[in-house]
Amino acid sequence: MTYSFSENQHQILDAVLQHVPFEGWSEAAFRAGLRDLNLDLTAGQRAYPRGGIGLAVAFHRRGDAVMAKKFNALDVSNLRLRDKITTAVRTRLEAAENKEAVRRATTLFSLPMNSIEGAQLIWDTCDRIWRMVGDTSNDINWYSKRAILVGVYSSTLLYWLGDDSPDHSETWRFLDRRIDNVMQFEAVKARVKKAPLMSSVLAGPNWLMSRIKAPRKKVFDDLPGHWSKDEASR
Repeated sequence: MTYSFSENQHQILDAVLQHVPFEGWSEAAFRAGLRDLNLDLTAGQRAYPRGGIGLAVAFHRRGDAVMAKKFNALDVSNLRLRDKITTAVRTRLEAAENKEAVRRATTLFSLPMNSIEGAQLIWDTCDRIWRMVGDTSNDINWYSKRAILVGVYSSTLLYWLGDDSPDHSETWRFLDRRIDNVMQFEAVKARVKKAPLMSSVLAGPNWLMSRIKAPRKKVFDDLPGHWSKDEASR
């Protein structure tokens, strides 16, 4: 799912960002940004009805858009899949305009009342990355790929926030190690599937998982997935 921003929303977000390192994604930062633009609160609320948290969401969504634009401008046709994903994750982190603003957003979305929305944002980022690299899975793999990437992305993000190495070189090495772990897991999973004994043991679970499909676009675009009744009845 993609999101569009008006010029007014961009201007307000840019103004508020100057205050986020000191005030967090708060009402105070929101009002300070509006004052910088000589806008009243009513005008700001028309652009961001939810105030600070709405701005934090917009900040994350805009980072996703910047990532997609930069990644799509790259020639990745000759890269391995793992290298495409590594490049996409790195591009997403580099798209962050302000590390302290990211840190403040991470704190905000770790609060219990905001955690579900925060998890959804990370999931959407990882879904976008998989779509950018050409993923067309429409079964249980749709979920497993994104779930695994959520773990990789989240751990790399936290490492990046604390990384003060030149050009975040330590973060990129950390990311490479996490991708290596994922590839090792996939290799083991493939060997298990090929084992004759495990094939019979997993026949039932595999049949059940084959009934699970990726979300239906346009029909249930806001839901996590669907169960195909027609296929389940065959």
